[in-house]
Amino acid sequence: MGFKDWYMYALGALIFGAFFVVLWLLIFNPIPEVNKDVLNIALGALVAKFSDVVAYFYGSSKGSSDKTEMLKKNGS
Repeated sequence: MGFKDWYMYALGALIFGAFFVVLWLLIFNPIPEVNKDVLNIALGALVAKFSDVVAYFYGSSKGSSDKTEMLKKNGS
């Protein structure tokens, strides 16, 4: 597994973790009215990136990536 693979998994884990941390902050912590809009915007951005991570790891992009790696190994 190369650097690109480790980087991809680390970035996916970071986005995954940040999504749940911001969601937890919005649900369980009393947030001043001034900061509530900032957290809502951050949550919206993280939801978009979270869906990209899930789509890559469990969608057609993962199958395409696996196929490309298999073709590289077979020399085709």
